[in-house]
Amino acid sequence: MTIADEAIHLMQARGGAAYFGEPVSQLEHALQTAHCATEAGSPPELVVAALLHDIGHLLHGLPESVADAGVDTRHETAGYEWLSARFGPAVAEPVRDHVAAKRYLCRIEPAYPARLSAASLQSLQLQGGPFNHEEASEFEARPHYRQAVMLRRWDDEAKIPGLPVPPLGDYRELLLATAICAGPGN
Repeated sequence: MTIADEAIHLMQARGGAAYFGEPVSQLEHALQTAHCATEAGSPPELVVAALLHDIGHLLHGLPESVADAGVDTRHETAGYEWLSARFGPAVAEPVRDHVAAKRYLCRIEPAYPARLSAASLQSLQLQGGPFNHEEASEFEARPHYRQAVMLRRWDDEAKIPGLPVPPLGDYRELLLATAICAGPGN
């Protein structure tokens, strides 16, 4: 099984689940986020990062109600670890930092929190709340912070029920082209 097939299989097998209080499934959210990245003319690695940014949710398999129990799943870390073994830093690092980007945007844009969904506001509190000045400065020093901020903005937009976007299979070649580890057929 190629890395592309592994990712597609995981998304097909587990992506139909509800997306933690949002009006779309996890797969719909992933496809909408990737569509936003594509429409913005992003490089292939950032489109893949957009498609797979929440793969950590699919890996941990915890119930949708986990945030109501006060648990931060650290899905960004699980996703980063999975992606780092299969893709380069241009894919994995924006995924690792997309939660930090939410905290960063809450710090630098006073109106940003008002645009977040109720579920995203709930997870923000579990993830540490808005950054302070020092945390924001440290975030800006990360090599892929700008890409993480773009990914975060697409993440926020990608929650529209029934939005027509390209299907998952359309991303197979892009996944193959950006994978770094060799398996049978890549």
